[in-house]
This record gives sequence, C-alpha cells and structure tokens, in this order.
Amino acid sequence: MGRRMSQTALNLLDHVLPEAPLRQWVLTVPFELRLRLAYDGKLLSAVSRIFASSVLGWYRRRMRDEGSPKGRSGAVTVVQRTSSDLKLNPHLHGVFLDGVFVPDSEGKPTFRALPRLSTSDVADVLVEVRVRLVRYFQRRGVIASEAANLEDAFAASEPALSQIAAAAVTGLPPAGPELRRRPVAIELRGRPGIVVTAPLCVAEMGFSLHAATRAGALDERGRDALIRYVLRPPLATERLTPGPDGLVRIELKKPFRDGTYAIDLDPLSLLCRLAAAVPPPRLHTVRYSGVLAAASKWRSQVIPQPLVPAPSPEATTNKTPEKPGGTSSHRCQYRPFIELLARTFSIDVTVCPSCGGRMRLVALVKDASSIARFLRNLGEPTEPPPMAPARGPPYARSRVQRRQTPEIVDREPDLFGT
Repeated sequence: MGRRMSQTALNLLDHVLPEAPLRQWVLTVPFELRLRLAYDGKLLSAVSRIFASSVLGWYRRRMRDEGSPKGRSGAVTVVQRTSSDLKLNPHLHGVFLDGVFVPDSEGKPTFRALPRLSTSDVADVLVEVRVRLVRYFQRRGVIASEAANLEDAFAASEPALSQIAAAAVTGLPPAGPELRRRPVAIELRGRPGIVVTAPLCVAEMGFSLHAATRAGALDERGRDALIRYVLRPPLATERLTPGPDGLVRIELKKPFRDGTYAIDLDPLSLLCRLAAAVPPPRLHTVRYSGVLAAASKWRSQVIPQPLVPAPSPEATTNKTPEKPGGTSSHRCQYRPFIELLARTFSIDVTVCPSCGGRMRLVALVKDASSIARFLRNLGEPTEPPPMAPARGPPYARSRVQRRQTPEIVDREPDLFGT
C-alpha cells in the first residue's frame, strides 16, 4: 500500500494536478452512518459527488463575487476508511484547486487563485453539504427522523463481515476493547448549529469539515506531502509496536482529547479492525471532479503537458511515419520501484554504499539449488521455519477486559487457550 501511495501521488503530481495552489477539505459523517457508508458503494459515491459538487459550487460563486465569472475548479477526492486508531470511519479527503480556471480572450483557461478563506466560509460549505446529504439520505430511506437505518442488503448477505465492521466502528469485541486513560464520553448528536472546533474547522450535527491545510503552487515538497497524506495506508509500520502483556500497541498520530496517546489491543482485535479496513470489491477510492474529471472539456488544457525529449540524430534519421490521427496523449503509467524510492524517500538503490559507484543488474537467480548455495555462503538459513501449531478458538473475554476486571483472571483461560 505504501508503494501504491507513492506511485499514485507521483502520477497525480506529474500528469493530473496543474501548477496551482491546492487545499485539502476533509469531510467526516455522523457516527451512525459509518457502517452503512463503509459497504454501500452507491451511497458512498453519492456522498462523494455531493461533497465535491458543493465545494466546487462554492468556489464558483465566491470567485464570481471576486470578479471572475464562469470559473471552474477541480478536485481529487480520496476515500479513507479508518481513523488513527483503526476504527472504521469512512471519511473523504478532497484535494481542491484553491481557485478557479476562467477563459481568457482566446478561450483558453487561466487560473485565478482564491484570495482568502475564513472560518465562516467553511461553515457555509458545511451547512450546504449537510442539508444536501440529509435530503439525499431521507430520499433513499437511509435515515428517518435523523436516525440511521442500518438494515440493508449487506447485513443480510454478509452477516459475519457486517458484525466485524460494526465492531470496528464502535471498538467493541471482537474488534476491541482498547485501553484508554479514561472512559470515552458519549457525544450527543442531532443539535443544529455550527460549532467552531479550530480555525477553518467546523462541525454540525455529527458532520465536520476541515479546510486548514494548503500547499502553494510552487511548493513542490508541500504538494507532494499533501497528496501522499491523503493517499496514505491506514496504518504505518512504525506506529505498531508490541505492547505489555502480549498486547499490540498502536501509537496515535496525535493524542486524543482525553489524553490518550496510544491504544492496546488484543492481536485478534487488531486483525478484526484490519479486516474491516479493506474496501469491498469494485469500490473506487480515488475520484475526479470538475475540470480534472475525464469528461471535462478543459481537462486536456489544464493538466500538465507531457515533456517531449529532444530527438537524437539517429532517431531523426530513422524516423518512422506517424500513425493516422497523431500521437496519443500521455497517461499515468507504471513506475519502477527504484524510481519510487528515489523520488519519494531519496533512496537510490543503484549506488554502491561502499564506493559510491553505479550498480547494474547482472543476473536474476531463479534456480533453487543456486539460491541455496548463495544463502549458505552468506550464512543464512536455507529452509523455511516450521509452522506453529494451530491454536484454539478465542474466548469471549479478552486480555484488555481481564486487565480492566482483575477478578476474572483466575476463572477464565488466556485469549489463545494457554
């Protein structure tokens, strides 16, 4: 997933996103709707479409008031399925062009940047998004009297996965529990009115909108970091460490409001949360809107143009005739892992660490006997380790629950039957 993150980010920066300032808009939905959105592809597509069109419409109206009529903007929306503690939390990260393209005297699009953004502007966008989503949910029968209707076809067709997903949303068994510093307070929802949680961050009735992250048009490092952030995998390896008493510890990116900086889970609970983090088949997690959409007439004029290398003398002499219709336009392509390491992490694996010279691939060894001979010369094992014996089924009481209730330690066996 880290490789896919790096490759998609480079393709977006090189072939899709124009040289314009970018702003991240993050939309989260109420707690009661997360399970339904996690496995209802059509519903999630509608939420993504309404969110993108609402923000793009606000850009168009705002820039019209600034003296730029007929403006069009674009966005790349990425679906993230989990929060930092791996609870199931489908939310949208939208990377929007922070301004609009307007036609000049010759009809070519020219970019006009948004001069400023205030918290009240973010609140206006959230109100529009919330009203449109609530109306759509009511028409679809998803909510009734502001209550989510979770009885759908997915729960009937996949009851086991539905229970795991519901547990991953709430953090209850088998995807929990977890150890926190103090019990989590229950937040009452359904109260209208905008609540400002931070600059350019607002919330209302369980919906929240964040628009405080921006990268300039010439800030290459900022643009790359922003795109890789929205495309990141659900969990980084360095945040997962062995915890006390055989538990698994997940370090949070930033502490929660109650002071929790890490959570301790049973291995089985971690696996349940990871299972719920996998998107269902045929569910697109990257979507394009506005001038960046495939059907937009302005897309070919606003995206970065391909770099045409200078022809060599041999290529000029032996030039083959072009096919009818001209050359095809550039597209996103597969990138070798060597290029991803060099561009994303500044690691060049083709440089010798001792002499600094350039290395090249001499041979690819596939024969089993040759591989075993090389491993023996290096002092490495040539046989795989034996498989561990199968364990018994897990018990209802987890280690976290037994640590919270010490009186049951002597009465119930361990999670893995030991």
